[in-house]
Amino acid sequence: MKRIYSNLLAVFTILFLLCGSIYAQQLATVGKLFTKSEADKLYGSVIKSVSIGSTELYPAGIKKLLLMAHYLPWFQTPAINGFWGWHWTMNHYNPEVADSTGRRQIASHYYPLTGPYDSQDKDILEYQVLLMKISGIDGVLVDWGSNENFNDYVLNDKGTAAIFKYIQKAGLHFSIVYEDAYIKNMINAGHMKSSDALNYGKNLMNYLQNTWMYSDTYLKFGSRPVLLNFGPQYFYNSSNWDTLFSGLNQTPLFFTEDNPLFPAAVGAFSWVPMGKSNSSGILTQSDFIDYLNQFTQKSTNRSYKISCAVPGFHDIYSEAGVGSSYGYLDSQNGLTFSSSLQQAVSSNFDIIQLVTWNDYGEGTIIEPTVEFGYQYLEKIQEIKKASIDSTFKFGKDDLLLPLRIYQLRKNFTNNTNVNASLDQVFDMIVANNISNAKMIVDSLYKLESGK
Repeated sequence: MKRIYSNLLAVFTILFLLCGSIYAQQLATVGKLFTKSEADKLYGSVIKSVSIGSTELYPAGIKKLLLMAHYLPWFQTPAINGFWGWHWTMNHYNPEVADSTGRRQIASHYYPLTGPYDSQDKDILEYQVLLMKISGIDGVLVDWGSNENFNDYVLNDKGTAAIFKYIQKAGLHFSIVYEDAYIKNMINAGHMKSSDALNYGKNLMNYLQNTWMYSDTYLKFGSRPVLLNFGPQYFYNSSNWDTLFSGLNQTPLFFTEDNPLFPAAVGAFSWVPMGKSNSSGILTQSDFIDYLNQFTQKSTNRSYKISCAVPGFHDIYSEAGVGSSYGYLDSQNGLTFSSSLQQAVSSNFDIIQLVTWNDYGEGTIIEPTVEFGYQYLEKIQEIKKASIDSTFKFGKDDLLLPLRIYQLRKNFTNNTNVNASLDQVFDMIVANNISNAKMIVDSLYKLESGK
């Protein structure tokens, strides 16, 4: 008990030092961690209010390159949703089975540092957006196709809403990569008539507008929302998209994969060109670089340009028995990612899509994993400071903080006061006050060790 009290005192002492103007007699209230209201008062002189501000790409007429992570919101676990979702199992792997190190069976060659997670877990979402903030990523491009009660579409929609909330809290950007393949899937399964597809798609566009596009958090060029399409895979004619957008207040700035679907699309975005893999299923580095160079050349005279940076590609579809592999692109221990990122940064693009944050099935992951650690986020930090924003101040050691916060959240799930302190840590990091955030987290770890 004495040790716990001592650790609690340490927490208060640190917070007192941060404020500088708190009277010494306030320390007499030691005996518990701060409640949220107490913490708000105490941190008032430390944490400035964080404004999301404009999410227009060039709000002041000054061009700014954005790094946007392609994000998958489609993971489920028993702790949150009551079952292991398909993207962890692919109806082949059993995450309830673990090896001697505790590593679970999942549908991936790679393993997240946190272990397999749920896309609606608020602690994971906090961890992810803090990593994005600290690494220099400006926001997410979320893979989304429908809110229909079909397959896992409703769950994916809920996961999208969940990451939006935390992106908004962190003052980052958010946009949608729309998958019209979802409509094709529903038609092929007899869930929808092809004659209803256009009207259904139009309703989906209105749903996007009313749910996310209206928000200041949603990425816009000027006042027009940015919308990417992973395809097209069903609506192949430009006139189809004119119909889909006809009910919107603002026509989106629309981008299709590889080649613009003019005139509806204003540009295109590059992706991992696995279709260029050789007869052995290998996408060579030279072919990958040629693809990026050709895409850059084609994009030269376009008004809006989106390229990509890729860590590699190593899918598990064949091993899982769900289909043939798309091929393999070697990570070259990080060189594939760093070279493709630097190529895009040097080529005057508006947005670089980081492909991907967390597609474990295809092995294109930049979030921290057992296999690669933090190396991709460290490379983003390095290039961000050297080539994009010389004032960027976070360092590689700062990347360790979100995992510590995540662990504290899980270890003190029911402790309201600890979680209130961690809420303040989140705000500090968003406000770029990393040193004080670390001090509080350190003090909470001391508290944990003494419980």
